[in-house]
Amino acid sequence: MSNTPHTPYSDTFTLAGRSVKRLGYGAMQLAGPDVFGPPKDHAGALAVLRAAVANGINHIDTSDFYGPHVTNQLIREALHPYADELLIVTKIGARRGADGAWIPAFSRAELTQAVHDNLRNLGLEAMEVVNLRSMFGTHGPAEGSLEEPLTVLAELQQQGLVRHIGLSNVTPTQIAQGRSICNIVCVQNHYNLVHRHDDALIDTLARDGIAYVPYFPLGGFTPLQSSTLSAVAARLGYTAMQVAIAWMLQRAPNLLLIPGTSSVAHLQENLAAATCVLPADAVKELDGIAAIGS
Repeated sequence: MSNTPHTPYSDTFTLAGRSVKRLGYGAMQLAGPDVFGPPKDHAGALAVLRAAVANGINHIDTSDFYGPHVTNQLIREALHPYADELLIVTKIGARRGADGAWIPAFSRAELTQAVHDNLRNLGLEAMEVVNLRSMFGTHGPAEGSLEEPLTVLAELQQQGLVRHIGLSNVTPTQIAQGRSICNIVCVQNHYNLVHRHDDALIDTLARDGIAYVPYFPLGGFTPLQSSTLSAVAARLGYTAMQVAIAWMLQRAPNLLLIPGTSSVAHLQENLAAATCVLPADAVKELDGIAAIGS
Protein backbone atom coordinates (compact mmCIF):
# COMPACT_ATOMS: atom_id res chain seq x y z
CA MET A 1 0.00 0.00 0.00
CA SER A 2 1.04 3.59 -0.49
CA ASN A 3 2.35 5.86 2.19
CA THR A 4 -0.13 8.45 1.02
CA PRO A 5 0.04 11.84 2.73
CA HIS A 6 -3.25 13.30 3.88
CA THR A 7 -2.16 16.93 3.85
CA PRO A 8 -2.23 19.41 0.94
CA TYR A 9 0.40 18.49 -1.63
CA SER A 10 2.69 20.52 -3.86
CA ASP A 11 1.19 21.29 -7.25
CA THR A 12 4.59 21.43 -8.98
CA PHE A 13 7.57 19.14 -9.51
CA THR A 14 10.89 19.64 -11.26
CA LEU A 15 11.20 17.88 -14.62
CA ALA A 16 14.19 18.51 -16.88
CA GLY A 17 15.19 21.49 -14.76
CA ARG A 18 11.74 23.05 -15.13
CA SER A 19 9.08 23.58 -12.49
CA VAL A 20 5.98 22.02 -14.06
CA LYS A 21 2.43 21.74 -12.85
CA ARG A 22 1.77 18.19 -11.69
CA LEU A 23 -1.44 18.15 -13.68
CA GLY A 24 -0.51 18.31 -17.35
CA TYR A 25 -2.10 17.24 -20.61
CA GLY A 26 -1.65 14.19 -22.82
CA ALA A 27 -2.31 14.87 -26.51
CA MET A 28 -2.89 11.29 -27.68
CA GLN A 29 -6.70 11.58 -27.82
CA LEU A 30 -6.49 14.47 -30.28
CA ALA A 31 -5.78 12.07 -33.15
CA GLY A 32 -8.48 10.01 -34.83
CA PRO A 33 -9.95 6.70 -33.64
CA ASP A 34 -7.33 4.31 -32.24
CA VAL A 35 -4.86 7.23 -32.29
CA PHE A 36 -4.74 6.99 -36.10
CA GLY A 37 -5.56 9.63 -38.66
CA PRO A 38 -6.89 13.16 -38.19
CA PRO A 39 -9.39 14.24 -35.53
CA LYS A 40 -13.08 14.41 -36.35
CA ASP A 41 -13.13 17.99 -35.08
CA HIS A 42 -9.99 19.86 -36.10
CA ALA A 43 -11.10 23.18 -34.62
CA GLY A 44 -12.14 21.45 -31.42
CA ALA A 45 -8.70 19.87 -31.06
CA LEU A 46 -7.04 23.26 -31.39
CA ALA A 47 -9.46 24.70 -28.83
CA VAL A 48 -8.56 22.03 -26.25
CA LEU A 49 -4.83 22.70 -26.63
CA ARG A 50 -5.31 26.45 -26.30
CA ALA A 51 -7.61 26.00 -23.30
CA ALA A 52 -5.03 23.78 -21.61
CA VAL A 53 -2.32 26.40 -21.83
CA ALA A 54 -4.73 29.24 -20.99
CA ASN A 55 -5.62 27.37 -17.78
CA GLY A 56 -2.00 27.13 -16.65
CA ILE A 57 -0.94 23.71 -17.95
CA ASN A 58 2.76 23.85 -18.81
CA HIS A 59 3.50 20.15 -19.48
CA ILE A 60 2.18 18.55 -22.68
CA ASP A 61 2.93 14.94 -23.54
CA THR A 62 2.89 13.87 -27.19
CA SER A 63 4.55 11.70 -29.82
CA ASP A 64 4.99 11.87 -33.56
CA PHE A 65 3.62 8.34 -33.82
CA TYR A 66 0.24 9.63 -32.63
CA GLY A 67 -1.61 9.92 -35.90
CA PRO A 68 1.16 9.55 -37.05
CA HIS A 69 2.29 13.20 -37.10
CA VAL A 70 -1.23 14.44 -36.33
CA THR A 71 -0.96 15.54 -32.69
CA ASN A 72 2.38 17.28 -33.16
CA GLN A 73 1.06 19.23 -36.12
CA LEU A 74 -2.00 20.21 -34.10
CA ILE A 75 0.18 21.35 -31.20
CA ARG A 76 2.26 23.48 -33.53
CA GLU A 77 -0.81 25.00 -35.20
CA ALA A 78 -2.48 25.77 -31.87
CA LEU A 79 0.44 26.94 -29.74
CA HIS A 80 3.50 27.91 -31.81
CA PRO A 81 5.44 30.06 -30.99
CA TYR A 82 5.46 28.37 -27.61
CA ALA A 83 5.43 30.11 -24.26
CA ASP A 84 8.80 29.92 -22.52
CA GLU A 85 7.35 27.99 -19.59
CA LEU A 86 5.72 25.29 -21.75
CA LEU A 87 7.48 21.90 -21.61
CA ILE A 88 6.68 19.55 -24.49
CA VAL A 89 7.67 15.93 -23.93
CA THR A 90 7.67 13.36 -26.73
CA LYS A 91 8.49 9.67 -27.12
CA ILE A 92 10.15 7.54 -29.78
CA GLY A 93 10.72 3.83 -30.28
CA ALA A 94 7.64 2.89 -32.31
CA ARG A 95 6.06 3.61 -35.67
CA ARG A 96 2.63 3.03 -37.15
CA GLY A 97 1.81 0.54 -39.87
CA ALA A 98 -0.52 1.39 -42.72
CA ASP A 99 -3.23 -0.49 -40.81
CA GLY A 100 -2.54 1.47 -37.61
CA ALA A 101 -0.44 -1.27 -36.01
CA TRP A 102 2.16 -0.29 -33.39
CA ILE A 103 5.54 -1.49 -34.68
CA PRO A 104 8.89 -1.38 -32.84
CA ALA A 105 11.27 1.18 -34.35
CA PHE A 106 14.55 0.75 -32.49
CA SER A 107 17.18 0.98 -35.23
CA ARG A 108 19.61 3.88 -35.35
CA ALA A 109 18.00 5.20 -38.52
CA GLU A 110 14.46 4.93 -37.13
CA LEU A 111 15.30 6.61 -33.83
CA THR A 112 17.19 9.42 -35.53
CA GLN A 113 14.38 9.95 -38.02
CA ALA A 114 11.84 9.99 -35.19
CA VAL A 115 13.66 12.80 -33.38
CA HIS A 116 13.87 14.83 -36.59
CA ASP A 117 10.18 14.18 -37.33
CA ASN A 118 9.22 15.45 -33.87
CA LEU A 119 11.35 18.55 -34.29
CA ARG A 120 9.94 19.33 -37.74
CA ASN A 121 6.29 18.77 -36.89
CA LEU A 122 6.50 20.66 -33.60
CA GLY A 123 8.58 23.47 -35.07
CA LEU A 124 11.43 23.12 -32.58
CA GLU A 125 15.21 23.18 -32.87
CA ALA A 126 15.67 20.85 -29.89
CA MET A 127 13.38 18.58 -27.87
CA GLU A 128 13.44 19.27 -24.14
CA VAL A 129 12.56 15.68 -23.19
CA VAL A 130 12.45 12.56 -25.34
CA ASN A 131 11.23 9.31 -23.80
CA LEU A 132 12.48 6.05 -25.27
CA ARG A 133 9.51 3.69 -25.32
CA SER A 134 10.47 0.07 -24.87
CA MET A 135 8.62 -2.17 -27.32
CA PHE A 136 9.70 -5.57 -26.00
CA GLY A 137 6.13 -5.75 -24.69
CA THR A 138 3.45 -3.78 -26.53
CA HIS A 139 0.89 -3.83 -23.73
CA GLY A 140 3.26 -3.61 -20.78
CA PRO A 141 6.92 -3.71 -19.77
CA ALA A 142 9.00 -6.74 -20.77
CA GLU A 143 12.69 -7.35 -20.21
CA GLY A 144 15.22 -6.64 -22.95
CA SER A 145 18.35 -4.56 -23.31
CA LEU A 146 17.92 -0.85 -24.07
CA GLU A 147 21.65 -0.23 -24.44
CA GLU A 148 21.74 0.20 -28.21
CA PRO A 149 18.73 2.51 -28.65
CA LEU A 150 19.62 4.55 -25.56
CA THR A 151 23.16 5.00 -26.86
CA VAL A 152 21.71 6.42 -30.08
CA LEU A 153 19.47 8.78 -28.10
CA ALA A 154 22.41 9.86 -25.93
CA GLU A 155 24.36 10.68 -29.10
CA LEU A 156 21.47 12.83 -30.34
CA GLN A 157 21.57 14.54 -26.96
CA GLN A 158 25.27 15.26 -27.42
CA GLN A 159 24.43 16.77 -30.82
CA GLY A 160 22.04 19.20 -29.11
CA LEU A 161 18.86 17.81 -30.68
CA VAL A 162 17.64 16.35 -27.37
CA ARG A 163 18.18 18.02 -24.01
CA HIS A 164 16.87 15.38 -21.59
CA ILE A 165 16.05 11.67 -21.80
CA GLY A 166 13.31 9.59 -20.20
CA LEU A 167 12.03 6.02 -20.44
CA SER A 168 8.59 4.57 -21.11
CA ASN A 169 7.02 1.12 -20.70
CA VAL A 170 10.03 -0.16 -18.76
CA THR A 171 10.99 -2.48 -15.91
CA PRO A 172 13.14 -1.55 -12.89
CA THR A 173 16.02 -3.50 -14.48
CA GLN A 174 15.77 -1.42 -17.65
CA ILE A 175 15.63 1.78 -15.63
CA ALA A 176 18.84 0.79 -13.82
CA GLN A 177 20.48 0.01 -17.14
CA GLY A 178 19.31 3.32 -18.57
CA ARG A 179 20.67 5.29 -15.64
CA SER A 180 24.07 3.64 -16.18
CA ILE A 181 24.10 5.00 -19.74
CA CYS A 182 22.71 8.52 -19.34
CA ASN A 183 20.77 10.72 -16.94
CA ILE A 184 17.12 9.68 -16.83
CA VAL A 185 14.74 12.48 -15.84
CA CYS A 186 11.41 10.65 -15.99
CA VAL A 187 9.73 7.27 -16.31
CA GLN A 188 6.39 6.86 -18.08
CA ASN A 189 4.54 3.63 -17.30
CA HIS A 190 0.95 2.42 -17.00
CA TYR A 191 -0.34 3.31 -13.55
CA ASN A 192 -3.59 4.39 -11.97
CA LEU A 193 -5.80 3.76 -8.95
CA VAL A 194 -6.46 0.17 -10.01
CA HIS A 195 -3.30 -0.70 -11.97
CA ARG A 196 -0.64 -0.33 -9.27
CA HIS A 197 2.20 -2.67 -10.17
CA ASP A 198 4.70 0.20 -9.96
CA ASP A 199 3.97 1.26 -6.36
CA ALA A 200 7.45 0.36 -5.09
CA LEU A 201 9.12 1.83 -8.18
CA ILE A 202 7.34 5.15 -7.73
CA ASP A 203 8.65 5.46 -4.18
CA THR A 204 12.19 4.60 -5.29
CA LEU A 205 12.12 7.19 -8.07
CA ALA A 206 10.67 9.79 -5.69
CA ARG A 207 13.66 9.37 -3.39
CA ASP A 208 15.95 10.04 -6.38
CA GLY A 209 13.98 13.06 -7.58
CA ILE A 210 12.90 11.36 -10.82
CA ALA A 211 9.46 12.12 -12.20
CA TYR A 212 7.00 9.29 -12.75
CA VAL A 213 4.44 10.08 -15.45
CA PRO A 214 1.61 7.53 -15.48
CA TYR A 215 -0.04 6.90 -18.79
CA PHE A 216 -3.71 5.87 -18.78
CA PRO A 217 -4.13 7.63 -15.39
CA LEU A 218 -7.90 7.40 -15.83
CA GLY A 219 -7.90 3.97 -17.45
CA GLY A 220 -7.14 4.94 -21.04
CA PHE A 221 -9.46 3.52 -23.68
CA THR A 222 -11.46 1.76 -20.94
CA PRO A 223 -12.24 4.32 -18.20
CA LEU A 224 -11.76 3.23 -14.60
CA GLN A 225 -14.77 1.50 -13.10
CA SER A 226 -15.06 0.69 -9.40
CA SER A 227 -17.99 0.61 -7.04
CA THR A 228 -15.71 1.88 -4.27
CA LEU A 229 -14.48 4.76 -6.42
CA SER A 230 -18.02 5.70 -7.36
CA ALA A 231 -19.17 5.58 -3.73
CA VAL A 232 -16.29 7.77 -2.51
CA ALA A 233 -16.89 10.27 -5.31
CA ALA A 234 -20.61 10.50 -4.55
CA ARG A 235 -19.93 11.00 -0.84
CA LEU A 236 -17.42 13.79 -1.47
CA GLY A 237 -19.37 15.49 -4.24
CA TYR A 238 -16.77 14.94 -6.98
CA THR A 239 -16.82 12.91 -10.16
CA ALA A 240 -15.15 9.51 -10.10
CA MET A 241 -12.41 10.71 -12.44
CA GLN A 242 -11.71 13.75 -10.24
CA VAL A 243 -11.25 11.45 -7.26
CA ALA A 244 -8.94 9.19 -9.31
CA ILE A 245 -6.81 12.20 -10.23
CA ALA A 246 -6.77 13.56 -6.69
CA TRP A 247 -5.72 10.15 -5.32
CA MET A 248 -2.71 10.07 -7.65
CA LEU A 249 -1.71 13.64 -6.86
CA GLN A 250 -1.67 12.69 -3.16
CA ARG A 251 -0.02 9.32 -3.81
CA ALA A 252 3.55 10.62 -4.29
CA PRO A 253 5.14 14.03 -4.95
CA ASN A 254 6.85 12.90 -8.18
CA LEU A 255 3.69 11.80 -10.00
CA LEU A 256 3.03 14.07 -12.99
CA LEU A 257 -0.37 13.38 -14.51
CA ILE A 258 -1.18 13.74 -18.20
CA PRO A 259 -4.89 12.87 -18.59
CA GLY A 260 -5.98 13.30 -22.18
CA THR A 261 -9.23 14.53 -23.62
CA SER A 262 -10.60 16.01 -26.83
CA SER A 263 -13.22 18.03 -24.92
CA VAL A 264 -12.73 21.45 -23.33
CA ALA A 265 -15.45 20.65 -20.76
CA HIS A 266 -13.69 17.42 -19.78
CA LEU A 267 -10.39 19.30 -19.58
CA GLN A 268 -11.95 21.76 -17.13
CA GLU A 269 -13.32 18.87 -15.06
CA ASN A 270 -9.86 17.28 -14.88
CA LEU A 271 -8.22 20.57 -13.89
CA ALA A 272 -10.72 21.05 -11.07
CA ALA A 273 -9.43 17.81 -9.54
CA ALA A 274 -6.21 19.60 -8.59
CA THR A 275 -8.11 21.36 -5.82
CA CYS A 276 -9.59 18.15 -4.36
CA VAL A 277 -7.84 16.99 -1.18
CA LEU A 278 -9.08 13.58 -0.12
CA PRO A 279 -9.62 12.87 3.59
CA ALA A 280 -7.72 10.00 5.19
CA ASP A 281 -10.70 7.66 5.36
CA ALA A 282 -11.38 8.10 1.63
CA VAL A 283 -7.73 7.44 0.79
CA LYS A 284 -7.83 4.23 2.85
CA GLU A 285 -10.88 3.02 0.95
CA LEU A 286 -9.32 3.88 -2.40
CA ASP A 287 -6.02 2.24 -1.47
CA GLY A 288 -7.89 -1.02 -1.12
CA ILE A 289 -9.29 -1.05 -4.65
CA ALA A 290 -6.26 -2.69 -6.24
CA ALA A 291 -6.25 -5.40 -3.57
CA ILE A 292 -9.93 -6.34 -3.79
CA GLY A 293 -10.48 -5.51 -7.44
CA SER A 294 -13.79 -3.77 -6.79
